[in-house]
Order: sequence, then C-alpha cells, then structure tokens
Amino acid sequence: MTDDTTLPGKLDSETRCQLRRFLRPLLDAAPDWPGLARTLAARGYTLGFRDGRLLVIDAMSGRPICTGSDLDRPLAALARRLGRPRLRATADGHSAALAAR
Repeated sequence: MTDDTTLPGKLDSETRCQLRRFLRPLLDAAPDWPGLARTLAARGYTLGFRDGRLLVIDAMSGRPICTGSDLDRPLAALARRLGRPRLRATADGHSAALAAR
C-alpha cells in the first residue's frame, strides 16, 4: 500500500538533478503505461496519481519521492505520448493507481 495521500516536498536542485538522470530515461523509453510501471517496479518504485499529478513512489516506504514535473515529464506530456492512463480511484477521491488491464 502506498502513502500517496500527500505530494512530495520541494526538491533541492542536486536531488532533482540526480532523479532526472536516473528516472527520466525510464519515462522516455516506456512503450506504454504498464511497461513504465514494470520498469519502475524493477528498480523499486511505483506510480501513483494525486490531484492530477503523476507521482513516483518509493516501493519500500510507500512515500512519494517526486512528481513527473520534477523530472520534466509532467503527466500531460506522458499522456500525449502514451495515451491516457487507465486509473483506479481511491476512496479519498484525490488519489489513484494504474488499473490492471
């Protein structure tokens, strides 16, 4: 279970740069949403969605570490390339996860 009830805090420039170097190529190479989820899972991350934002979540702690915008790959840009993600909303009405196909 993920703690995607909050958005990650503002990242310092060095952390943001390191996350971009490591995670952005994974987002850029993804063929589709399920493929992106599998690639991130293999590296210890999951995807989440909160208030219209894409979140990259640490799978071990369940805490969001950054948004797609922090990686210069906002949800809207990924949706244009990969299509709209199929989401399963949570009870709070603000969060969602990728739906199984």
